[in-house]
Amino acid sequence: MNQIKPGREVMVVGVGLHPFGRFPDKDLGALAIEAVVPALKDAGVKWKDIAIAYFGHVYYQGMSVGETTLSKLGLTGVPIVNVENACSSGSTAFWQAYWGITTGLYEMALAFGAEKVPRGPVTVTPEDSPERYIGGDHMMAGYALRSKRYMEETGAPASALAQVSVKARQNGALNPFAHRKDTYTVEEVLNSRMIADPLTLFQCCPTSEGGAAAVLCARESLSIYGIDEGRAVSIAAAVLTSGDYNGRGADHSAFSPYRTEPAALQAYEMSGLGPEDVDLVQVHDAATIGELQQIEALHLFPFGEAWQGTVEGRTALTGDIPVNTDGGLLAMG
Repeated sequence: MNQIKPGREVMVVGVGLHPFGRFPDKDLGALAIEAVVPALKDAGVKWKDIAIAYFGHVYYQGMSVGETTLSKLGLTGVPIVNVENACSSGSTAFWQAYWGITTGLYEMALAFGAEKVPRGPVTVTPEDSPERYIGGDHMMAGYALRSKRYMEETGAPASALAQVSVKARQNGALNPFAHRKDTYTVEEVLNSRMIADPLTLFQCCPTSEGGAAAVLCARESLSIYGIDEGRAVSIAAAVLTSGDYNGRGADHSAFSPYRTEPAALQAYEMSGLGPEDVDLVQVHDAATIGELQQIEALHLFPFGEAWQGTVEGRTALTGDIPVNTDGGLLAMG
């Protein structure tokens, strides 16, 4: 089912980042503020110009954490919405900011997020989930099951999945904000410590701390704030969907279009664009298999063939469809 149709054109006018890594001397608010302030400066606007703010985070850091964080900038009466949507929390905050502006409710919005992910495995399933009975209740266990099935059904060798990590680390080495900047060969990736067969340590993203922020504004309102339209980036589409009745794809199919593909198809329709128009992609890659499945679900590669494109270098910085140029979760954090 399609989303409601957008109204006004919305543009990204400022962005900010806090580096990703481990920062024991900083609380969640500090990570967030050090992304928000550069975003406001990049946009050339003041905190009082923001009409609404959406804060994406997952791990519990106290109640009303968005309000507590932004109070460091001064209390302006701005509505602040805390958003928790697992790995999509940040993009959901961005989605809400977009729709708040395109529908005419607000002129300018802030979408920001920060996280201090604890060390150790991440549990992602409820107590009554059948995945707990097959060992898939932890994040990497679930990805491992998908990896095995993908390799079996497509003929992808373990080295192809490892190449995703190699490429991610090469990109991360160029990114001053990345958590992991060291590079590895395919052999070193495969020989790193086993986490959940066939996924080794370097095929799993690190648990990180960091923050990010974006300022969004209606195109028709840029002149009000003195924003140079030449620096702004138009948002062609913003879509949010949920899974089907199956929920999380409990069969751990090698092909997982059940969440990403419907959103991608809606985004293509909303923007009037198609996979052939995409020049660069940033996708969720908590594990190497995640990147392969996501770019297939986006129809950038036929199902079962993304691993071949990766081995051929098509997803590298010099390829025809660069993927996760910042290093992705695997290196950026």
